[in-house]
Amino acid sequence: MTITDEITIIANQLANQGKKPTVALLKTKLKRPVPLPTLISILRNWTHDPKLITLTGETEKHVEKNQTLALNSPEIEMVIAKAIATALAPIETELAELKAQIISLKKI
Repeated sequence: MTITDEITIIANQLANQGKKPTVALLKTKLKRPVPLPTLISILRNWTHDPKLITLTGETEKHVEKNQTLALNSPEIEMVIAKAIATALAPIETELAELKAQIISLKKI
């Protein structure tokens, strides 16, 4: 179950009980800690659906399968590899410069 699903379900359960879903109420009911901006964003976009108070087993399996597919996607892997290479480029350049300085110091 995604964090969005969990927050939506809890918000619907609270609304069905006649309570207004607030950030504070949701935070106390969540199973795991959620960053405040994420919680606020999801709550801001939430609309009450009285019937959506739990994920069925089939729906939960579908959500998990889609998450797994998204994480194992070749496009995602390519984007991640490119981001890592971009982040490492300045470090590799600095390392090469430091090696050159060490070599020049050894010659002295």
